[in-house]
Amino acid sequence: MSKLIGTYQKNEIIKKICVILLTGITAAIGLNYFLIPAHVFSAGMNGVAQIIASLLKTYLNLQFDTGIFILLLNIPVFILGYLKLGKSSTLLSFVNVLCISVMTVIVPIGQVTDNILMNAIVGGVFVGFGAGLSLKYGFTTGGMDIISVILSQVTGKTVGKYMFLLNGLIVMLAGFLFNWESALFTIISIYCMTQVVDMIHTSHQKVTAMIVTVKPEEVANAISKKLVRGMTLLPSIGGYAKIEGKMIMMVVTRYELYDLEQIVIEIDEYAFINILPTHSVIGRFANEAEQKTYRTTGQFPELKFNKRK
Repeated sequence: MSKLIGTYQKNEIIKKICVILLTGITAAIGLNYFLIPAHVFSAGMNGVAQIIASLLKTYLNLQFDTGIFILLLNIPVFILGYLKLGKSSTLLSFVNVLCISVMTVIVPIGQVTDNILMNAIVGGVFVGFGAGLSLKYGFTTGGMDIISVILSQVTGKTVGKYMFLLNGLIVMLAGFLFNWESALFTIISIYCMTQVVDMIHTSHQKVTAMIVTVKPEEVANAISKKLVRGMTLLPSIGGYAKIEGKMIMMVVTRYELYDLEQIVIEIDEYAFINILPTHSVIGRFANEAEQKTYRTTGQFPELKFNKRK
């Protein structure tokens, strides 16, 4: 058990290092090759950093790399993240932002196309890809991401929606300080970014899986080894073949859905799987922190029922 836990932790660290490097590269490409040359502003602190750098260059003729301001602006936000999201997540987010800042300084500014719309769309996709990938692995790209994650945890709404709302401030600043054309293209860029984030970061999207199988015990055991989710087994009888079996009902996230389908098909290729969208869940549903605790320690806090006298 301890050997498996150690292997899991090692693999997770390697994955997160790769994600941090990839996020830094994609953010730098999105900013330096698409958004900055087209005077289209990114979302969050990246966008604020762009505005500050542009103002200093335009009015004071001072040249500063955007990456420096990205790091400085994120310091107070990291303090908030440390208090609300925990030490591990905040530390990884800080390293992530540091990587973005360094990559933005290293990667030279260039221009792929002079089409502003294409720059806004592609730049937003590049930045959103890194942001979504970071959120998927339990940390952020700093700034508005941290605030959006905190609000998402409190309300249950998607992170992308809060990103879009909070980044409305970037649009207003871009419009007032520069021109409204830049502001309009910034809206397009931010929208593309948030859509990509919600496509990748799917842990908030829940579905109900209803699995009818004649091998309920084997399927349930296989699911338990892979997914940290509860299940309810209900008796079932086939309407045509009259074969008795059981139906496994469980709620999973869209991120876990692929693994669930593969597990069931591997055990029972004739199983019937019905996936239904889930609006809300009332009751115990393990979050990412509880799942990580179980995978690293092998223990999960059990529900305590009060027996009525």
